Amino acid sequence: MSISSLAEARRIVILAGAGLSTAAGIPDFRGPEGLWTRDPYAELVSTLSWYLRDEDVRKSAWRRRSDPAVWAAKPTRAHRAITRLEADGRLRAVVTQNTDGLQQVAGTSEEAVLEVHGSMRTWRCELCGSTGPMEEMVARVEAGEEDPRCPKCGGITRATVILFEEVLDADVLEAAVNAVEDCDAIVAVGTTLGVYPVAGLFPLAKDHGAYAVIVNDSETPFDDIADEVVRGRIDDVLPGVLGVEVD
Repeated sequence: MSISSLAEARRIVILAGAGLSTAAGIPDFRGPEGLWTRDPYAELVSTLSWYLRDEDVRKSAWRRRSDPAVWAAKPTRAHRAITRLEADGRLRAVVTQNTDGLQQVAGTSEEAVLEVHGSMRTWRCELCGSTGPMEEMVARVEAGEEDPRCPKCGGITRATVILFEEVLDADVLEAAVNAVEDCDAIVAVGTTLGVYPVAGLFPLAKDHGAYAVIVNDSETPFDDIADEVVRGRIDDVLPGVLGVEVD
């Protein structure tokens, strides 16, 4: 059954983009101050073939991963508002394009967060598939290892993020599709809704009768089909949009 306002929603999907985390000090990729905009070489770090064949690219990636500023980022009021939504029993899922893991740090359950582009908080060996917390590899880099190898087989290691030339995890994407087809409302937060297939989840939810809200500081291709469009600083406006109180 369709609803007439977000306040009536009891199965809300949050569709999160980079704008949710920029307030925490994590830069986006393609914006005016984005990582790839300021440093075109950084895009090579996110390309699988370059990462696997070029030791200098891997060393650069590990320097970035071990940057203290990356790990100093804290969840924002917007992250905490989403966690409050789960505590109130109104969250269906968070479908996020972010890899920083801040939503879980904010207290949202692992089960509720679908990281379609993977996570920077774990590592994986490309040869044997071993994995573990990223803190293990960061500690080795800080101890002097520029290109830390797998402790089990000596293979190349990497963060468990989706790189260029890779496909998205089919199970995660299927779970995201299931969530938006089952929700009664979808709130797109801090995303330009321009990167597919994730952007396509917004109109898919709308087609299945969901109340559709966009919270972003700039226009998106789907503003015209949204039931509400809210402009403003996400930290300031999202708690009110969701109808929750946070510190």
